[in-house]
Amino acid sequence: MHLIRRIFRIRMSQPTVAGLWYGFLWMMIGALILSLLLQGEMIEELELSMYTYLVHAVAVLFAGIVSGKRAKQKGWYQGALTGALYVLILLLISFLALDTSLGLREWAYILPGFVIGAIGGMIGVNLGRK
Repeated sequence: MHLIRRIFRIRMSQPTVAGLWYGFLWMMIGALILSLLLQGEMIEELELSMYTYLVHAVAVLFAGIVSGKRAKQKGWYQGALTGALYVLILLLISFLALDTSLGLREWAYILPGFVIGAIGGMIGVNLGRK
């Protein structure tokens, strides 16, 4: 196991990049769980939008926690920056891949990402202290 860690030594020292990495990882896990629930007919397609927002909120929270923990100070700032960048990347992907328009409603999604990321960053700074 230690040999594998030495060979594939990837250490993200930048807190925001590490937070975004873990945020997108949690988003992919949540998307997989949602698709399995949708395939098993445990949820309906009409409810999918609410669960998708919930998955993104959890992903931004964990992204903020990771970035705050790595930063060790100013967790609200690092978490808020990570949350806002997470939403901006999702908006960019939806604009380019799905050809959606970017109206005021879509830009308003940055504010919840900012707030949830800041809360996660504050939690992360306090988790890192011993």
